[in-house]
Amino acid sequence: MRKTTQPPTGWRRPEVLLLLMAAGVPMSLATWMGLINNFSIERASFTGAEMGILQSLREVPGFLSFTVIFVLLFIREQSLALISLVALGSGVVITGFFPSLTGLIVTTMIWSAGFHYYEALQQSLAMQWIDKKKAPHTFGRILSVGSFAAIACFAMIYLTTKIFALDFKWVFIIGGGVTLVIAFVAWAAFPRFPQPVEQHKTLVLRRRYWLYYALIFMQGARRQIFMVFAGFLMVEKFGYGVADIAVLFFINGAINIFAAPQIGKLIGRIGERRALTIEYIGLIVIFAGYAIVQDATIAAGLYILDHLFFAMAIAMKTYFQKIADPADMAPTAGVSFTISHIVAVFLPALYGLLWLIAPALVFLTGAGLAGISLLLARNIPTDPCEGNEVIRGKVTGPPAAQIAPAE
Repeated sequence: MRKTTQPPTGWRRPEVLLLLMAAGVPMSLATWMGLINNFSIERASFTGAEMGILQSLREVPGFLSFTVIFVLLFIREQSLALISLVALGSGVVITGFFPSLTGLIVTTMIWSAGFHYYEALQQSLAMQWIDKKKAPHTFGRILSVGSFAAIACFAMIYLTTKIFALDFKWVFIIGGGVTLVIAFVAWAAFPRFPQPVEQHKTLVLRRRYWLYYALIFMQGARRQIFMVFAGFLMVEKFGYGVADIAVLFFINGAINIFAAPQIGKLIGRIGERRALTIEYIGLIVIFAGYAIVQDATIAAGLYILDHLFFAMAIAMKTYFQKIADPADMAPTAGVSFTISHIVAVFLPALYGLLWLIAPALVFLTGAGLAGISLLLARNIPTDPCEGNEVIRGKVTGPPAAQIAPAE
């Protein structure tokens, strides 16, 4: 990967690199998500309690995402993003060899560290490289490419488990291995792009970003319920097998290939306030549905709709891009991931115990969290920008709290 000062042309542009890396992540993540419930139940004899523990520990690297700013003192963002992809793929490759609670904790921590660092860096790079006017559509294209890669991954899972009857470990190797190949191609084929604005090398907490922090916090709590327990519901309550889960993910990916760019365009037209309002009203209905559903087909429909609403979260990224100091992209990306994982560290384990008592309560609390998010979203101005971050609750005072790395 060579450093370049020339304007990028052709396919060797920053946008193309973002799309290529976006294709690499789902190959590992979708493999893990598609297999982990069945692998943990069939090979490691997990109950909801063990799954909650594993998922809580999975989020510890996300909670520590703020440390990315310290690593950036020594490694450029683009290079660290690719190294993170390698860690993600490597962790998934070795997962199938360790069918125990301890083994799954170790392998999960490896790929999770790579994934969460990558996500923070990808968000920062995208906000720096993409023009604000094009951002909603471009973020939608990134989601679309990820969905296409996920489809390929779920098709691979279906073929390898249903048709060729491969052991779990070989499927993990294939999914993680593709991510590793993409990371090495991205390293070798693309130049090292310059940063438009030098990023702060300190952790930055700005009081005027408080609404963004609150939305991110609620998203982190709410998403854990979907990530951990929606799929577990399908397997434990409705008896879905690996191939059935792969079909669900396949449908989700197929819809998002076409829907995500259009949702991005929609956000550009109607604004972040209205987009997030639509998302949270929909999620209240979906989580309430999870709590009472008794039919496997209806449950699958809720799962598909739930996943579709993920694309609406683009609005939070574009909201922050509009209100932020351009030099805050990297430090705030790490901080925002830490904020979103504050409750994620303990919530899955706590809900794992609640699951043993009353699974419906897990999803009803998710509906409550979506309701709080709805109230917060209504505080976003119709034209957010620096100095116009919120409708109510504008704050004044010192511009930021900064924590500098040790020399």
